[in-house]
Amino acid sequence: MRIDAYNQISQVYGVNGKMKTNATSKAYNTDKVEISSFGKELQIAKKAVAESEDVRSERVAELKSKFDNNTYQFDASDFADMLIRKYQEI
Repeated sequence: MRIDAYNQISQVYGVNGKMKTNATSKAYNTDKVEISSFGKELQIAKKAVAESEDVRSERVAELKSKFDNNTYQFDASDFADMLIRKYQEI
């Protein structure tokens, strides 16, 4: 790289001089974040789910004993109705 060539170019374009900048205003822009009411409710729901147990052990133990004793009974038509309702919601 030729330094003398750079010096000649900088003289032509006047790059060596200090450039003046505009004075900045003293008013500062501030960012602001607002969370909607839906977002707040969602945050509360997520926290509740995170703090709850994943498995209801007392319910699992109850069902397991019913299965083991062959005493668990369910109504197939109620189950089918529930499946149809869930399918229609989708």
